[in-house]
Amino acid sequence: MPTVRAEQPSDFEAVRNVNERAFRRTDEAALVDVLRDDTLLIASLVAIEGRVVGHAMFSRVWIDDASGVVPMASLAPMAVLPECQRKGIGAALIARGIEECRAGGWPAIVVVGHTDYYPRFGFSAEAVAHLASPYAGAYFMGLDLRPGALAHMRGRVRYPPVFDRLK
Repeated sequence: MPTVRAEQPSDFEAVRNVNERAFRRTDEAALVDVLRDDTLLIASLVAIEGRVVGHAMFSRVWIDDASGVVPMASLAPMAVLPECQRKGIGAALIARGIEECRAGGWPAIVVVGHTDYYPRFGFSAEAVAHLASPYAGAYFMGLDLRPGALAHMRGRVRYPPVFDRLK
């Protein structure tokens, strides 16, 4: 199993490489650069196996509703070097990130991702089906960190503007 730890500035170049290679484009690497901002970042984690082989970022999103703004966590992006995939590295990163978000008092986490992967961690599309989102559909999933947190939320999920650049 890899060692999972908080990203350090000396990891930035390796994290860029992981994201570019995993996604086969630069968009997600650019997203990471913007989300490192202290007002957005919750946790940026790296998996180490002699080098950085994986990365997961958790950042703030908000639900805008009639009663105000509710902050919650978003998992994006999550990447593992292609030659290191299917070895539990992504799972280790996600598990650690969920723990950190729970310890930080976040009520829930949302993710846009593979419908056959994220449910193993407790994410489900049903948990967020009642929320408006630019990513609504089967790939938009949520995970309660406090029991019933998502069920009580209403409104539209608002991502930082940098997400608008992703296609």
